Amino acid sequence: MTTRMFAALVAATATTFAYGLQAHAQGAPRQTQRVGSAAPRIPRTPDGQPDIQGLWNSIDAFFTPLERPGQLADKSNVSDEELSDVLRQEAQKKIDGALTAGVGSYGREWYEYREGNISARPSLVVDPPDGRIPALTPWAKEKAAYVRGHATDSYDFLDPGDRCVTRGILGMMLPTFYNNGKQIVQSPGYVSIVSEMIHDIRVIPLDGRRHLGTAVRSWTGDSRGRWDGNSLVVETTNFAPRDVLRGIRLQSESLKMTERFTLVDRDTLMYRATIDDPKVYTKPWTIEFPFKRDNHYQMFEYACHEGNHAVEGILRGARAGERRNR
Repeated sequence: MTTRMFAALVAATATTFAYGLQAHAQGAPRQTQRVGSAAPRIPRTPDGQPDIQGLWNSIDAFFTPLERPGQLADKSNVSDEELSDVLRQEAQKKIDGALTAGVGSYGREWYEYREGNISARPSLVVDPPDGRIPALTPWAKEKAAYVRGHATDSYDFLDPGDRCVTRGILGMMLPTFYNNGKQIVQSPGYVSIVSEMIHDIRVIPLDGRRHLGTAVRSWTGDSRGRWDGNSLVVETTNFAPRDVLRGIRLQSESLKMTERFTLVDRDTLMYRATIDDPKVYTKPWTIEFPFKRDNHYQMFEYACHEGNHAVEGILRGARAGERRNR
């Protein structure tokens, strides 16, 4: 993260947050706590909360499929060998697809994944038990079909991630080909999460304040956090309806997301998120995967808009195609 980004983060938060940053920068000692002889040592902040500050990376979860692969859909018992074969096939599809995808594809040198680092888990989705995202509601099916049929009518139907606006909460948390770095900063009353991809910054209050009124909405909603043991629990509401948002097929005003950031040990932060949007999905669903501490990672300012002619090219191409077909 650049000095400019960090200065903007500090300026956007309360005085206590700035004070907390200063105290951390001056080297306030981390405390540790051991609960029982077998419990891992959990670092603590000066005010006693689990210390989840630092740089985290989810690239090791990149080859875990979002949903359970279709080859395993109806199998309750799968051997380790069969699971490994299927996951390797899925990993290769992801690599091949990215390198031949057209708009948005890059050379292999852009990517951060390690090809030999194949997951042992069949999906990021852990609930429902079948590892599949639940079916869309009738309303959502109709809406999705409309969007597919009008995808190039306007920039408003394009993914805001391609427009360099935001990837949404789930989009910024899910592992992807590159720029998976997250920087977490804590102070009394706040936790801030900076995502390198499209430089999204979430400032999460922990002081028990109520959510904003329902008239105030945004693509990433209104987040409120609290500590539950070694877990930071974040509940987000007040989402703006979106037809296309990376990570979830549709997003309605009824969406509620509940995230848990659990410090398993000093170097592992387990992320779990439940998506509950009854207007879009027939039932809630949950994903889970680990972030690993990465002190060698360096956050850079993500220059998304600079040189980004994709949206203009997509829309110009669509208009040219319409003229040709008249």
